[in-house]
Amino acid sequence: MNLSLQFDKGTLLLYGTEESKLAQLESVVWDERTHCYRAPAADYRRLVTTLCEQKIHFQDHARKFSVETFPMKKKINPRSYQQEAAEAWMTEQRGVVTLPTGAGKTILAVMLIAKTGRPTLIHVPTIDLMRQWKEVLSEYLDTPIGLLGGGINDIQSITVATYDSALIHVPYKGNQFGLLVFDECHHLPGEQYQFTALGSIAPFRLGLTATPERADGKEAHLYKLCGSLCYEVHIDELSGRTLAPYLVETIEVEMYQDEREQYEKARETYTNFLRKSRINFQHQNGWSIFLRRTSESSEGREAFKAYLLQKKLSQASGVKIDCLWGLIKQHQGDRMLVFTQDNEMAYHIGRSFMLPVLTHHTKLPEREAFLKAFRTGEYPILVTSKVLNEGVDVPDANIGVIVSGSGSIREHVQRLGRILRSRPGKQAVLYELVSGDTGEYFTNQRRRKHRAYEGTTVLPNQSGQNYSQIN
Repeated sequence: MNLSLQFDKGTLLLYGTEESKLAQLESVVWDERTHCYRAPAADYRRLVTTLCEQKIHFQDHARKFSVETFPMKKKINPRSYQQEAAEAWMTEQRGVVTLPTGAGKTILAVMLIAKTGRPTLIHVPTIDLMRQWKEVLSEYLDTPIGLLGGGINDIQSITVATYDSALIHVPYKGNQFGLLVFDECHHLPGEQYQFTALGSIAPFRLGLTATPERADGKEAHLYKLCGSLCYEVHIDELSGRTLAPYLVETIEVEMYQDEREQYEKARETYTNFLRKSRINFQHQNGWSIFLRRTSESSEGREAFKAYLLQKKLSQASGVKIDCLWGLIKQHQGDRMLVFTQDNEMAYHIGRSFMLPVLTHHTKLPEREAFLKAFRTGEYPILVTSKVLNEGVDVPDANIGVIVSGSGSIREHVQRLGRILRSRPGKQAVLYELVSGDTGEYFTNQRRRKHRAYEGTTVLPNQSGQNYSQIN
């Protein structure tokens, strides 16, 4: 049999004569238009293995990479769990590793890139992370590190790319890399980003995340694209050792009387509409049904406005601003990150207390200046909506204040992780400000079931300190 395996725009093409054998292969389909068999590029490893097992001879014109050596210029002494994670991943050379923020996911990746010895494309969600990865890789590996994203198109044997840029180039570069690393891989099952994995033939794949759980329940798709969950360590298991000891304090605040009255009125309008329309958010499509129903009548549109108002009142209560000021005074000398659910609240806090604010609107030079000033202590406080939720390294932060947030467990763990990078004598504290007897309160109660709340620790010499005391 004269079988030829080729790569074309994110797809594998199989030209050959023994059609009966090819038709039996899983995920291989006949294409009448091109008169060849086609298969997803991501099935390259399984397809080649099957061809070899069935002793079907073929010429591999799809793969454009080979074994390479990446010399180390700085020795890595892995922690025990990093070594265990590396060994677990090397068993199949595919899989997802879950480690808390600050536990050394990047160093683990450097180890596995060197061990695997294949051209590697590293996917990251932001330009900030792209630059951070290049710094670490350049520190440990004696090889040029390429960048793909932010206006840079420099592809090397080891390249760091944003998900967006990788998505654009995968139809043409999807056969040039043997190892794919997906940082913050919980993004991967998204409607668009999944094609960065589907369009590549890379047989070896490493997913890295602190929280693989997704609100849409697509973790199974993540494992299909990247490999199964092969190793996992939780925040509470490393607290006080690799990570700083931490406390999570929930401060329940009472809304001002006028805010409470507005909240109750808006809440009643919203919930009455839900009952009248028989909308149940426990239903899989509950939210979509609610949006559709609210657009069908003036009553529905008023209900949607009421929903937004009651949510805003609970998340942006004036009492929270007062409480935040008390925490700022209490923690003078600390490095504090203040998190909000939206940009409007972030800028309101910034204006109220003359604090620097980071949002997705912040230009890169200004963002870098703010982060540098925070690291040096010139700016002891940064306010952000979601920009610092993942990836950005702020090791000196030891106090976090969540003024408002979503019900996402991942978001909570990410924000907690921002303040957990270990320093001698460091005690991290995460405050959550919650408006009592509101939807926000019940969301907080559900989130508190996560084990990150159970493993809180405190330095021995600070065990008597009352962190929730507002002066």
